[in-house]
Amino acid sequence: MKLKPLNDRVLVKRLESEEKTAGGIIIPDSAKEKPQRGKVVAAGPGKLDDSGKRIALNVKDGDEVLFNKYAGTEVKVEGEEYLVMREDDILGVIEN
Repeated sequence: MKLKPLNDRVLVKRLESEEKTAGGIIIPDSAKEKPQRGKVVAAGPGKLDDSGKRIALNVKDGDEVLFNKYAGTEVKVEGEEYLVMREDDILGVIEN
């Protein structure tokens, strides 16, 4: 990966949303909402507190996360689309 997030930033790859509803109705691309789930591709080292000590992040590479609808900044790296967001924008880690 050529993009390394700084401080409390996290690089997330969106996971594709379902193309069918539970009832079997196929959802067209124009009606789909952007997924709010993603996989952490890279995480920064954490932010500094007032005394200069580094506070480690709660998420790590490979975690599947749920985030705010309008969280992060969309970036394109090597033809792939990612989101760069603060750890605070992540609502939780999805455990499988």
